[in-house]
Amino acid sequence: MAGALDGIRVVELTTVILGPWATQMLGDMGAEVIKVETPAGDTTRHSGPKKNVGMGSLYLATNRNKRSIVLDLTKPSGLDALFKVIKTADVFVHNLRPKVAKKLGLEYDKFKDDFPDLIYCAAYGFRAGGPMEDKPAYDDIIQAASGLADLLTITSDQPRYVPTIIADKASSLNLVSAILAGLLGRERGNGGQAIEVPMFEALVDFVMVEHLYGACFEPPIAKMGYERLLNTMRKPYATTDGYLAVLPYTDRNWQDLFDIVGRDDLKKDPRFESLATRVAHSQEIYGLLADIIATRSSAEWQRDLDTLNIPVQTVMTKEMLLEDEQLKATGFWRFEEHPTEGTLRMVDPPVRFSKTPSTIRSMPPHLGEQSAEILSEAGYSEVEISQFITDKVTQQP
Repeated sequence: MAGALDGIRVVELTTVILGPWATQMLGDMGAEVIKVETPAGDTTRHSGPKKNVGMGSLYLATNRNKRSIVLDLTKPSGLDALFKVIKTADVFVHNLRPKVAKKLGLEYDKFKDDFPDLIYCAAYGFRAGGPMEDKPAYDDIIQAASGLADLLTITSDQPRYVPTIIADKASSLNLVSAILAGLLGRERGNGGQAIEVPMFEALVDFVMVEHLYGACFEPPIAKMGYERLLNTMRKPYATTDGYLAVLPYTDRNWQDLFDIVGRDDLKKDPRFESLATRVAHSQEIYGLLADIIATRSSAEWQRDLDTLNIPVQTVMTKEMLLEDEQLKATGFWRFEEHPTEGTLRMVDPPVRFSKTPSTIRSMPPHLGEQSAEILSEAGYSEVEISQFITDKVTQQP
């Protein structure tokens, strides 16, 4: 069966994770994705372990279901080719800062008249129109700017970064949803449009869902920060032989837990009466919970809490996930054969569709692997194509 985005062509001029992961998701949903790269290639081609130059693990994880074309955008011929390729597309995505896009002649004003149905999407660090619109931005920078790094002072002696590229990935999900909304709007007769996805604003939105808190009101009626989360005792709890995540959440969950450990005194404690009272006393309550969980083994708690439908989960390492029973049973880990890289472990597209399934149809391409065929589709002759292909492609190790 065809994917949900079958028939949609996406041209991406993006690097690192934010853009490539988003366009890979669109590719999984059935879109045809053309990856435009400079002669040096996407920087992630050189990130992580690799068997061959330009095929690093980070690149392989975010660039399946794509074709690659190399264009030198510092040359008029490269820019002309890019416009011709975009002319065949439904969506154009780039991660150039506003001043760089303008310097190259790739701002939206250059497209809106000649490409009235194009969904033009720019993803970069900070919203245009502000004092930081042209600042370079990477995940660490945005974690710091958004207040996320400061939140880590709750469990550390200083601000720290979350050890995953959360700003890139959260923004990438915003990028996917924005493109899908743009395509839906076009289907409804609104034509193409420009879409901006700024990392900074996207992550501030992400952080402030719960942490705006008292400042939700103007003037504020309480301090900022969701108390239950800003709690040094909110962490996996030590058992007699390991660690568990345990989260009694409902009133019934807490009452059942106190029954298990024979603590009638806690069942009558006003601090445990409701979610509101528990949040108000979260530091001391989580401390009590830590003391309770420390009295039994992980297996005992898992058995008893599962029986009572109290949320509990073993703390998994990244290595343990490779053998996780849930992931195995649902076919989450995929093993695909790459023509040059051998067997690759990939994640199955996590979202399931009953009628338009997401699929893995092609492996991450080598740099410029499909340049000739993409140029041919854009109307170039064999002679013209040969001029592009004979240009040397340089790959930095």
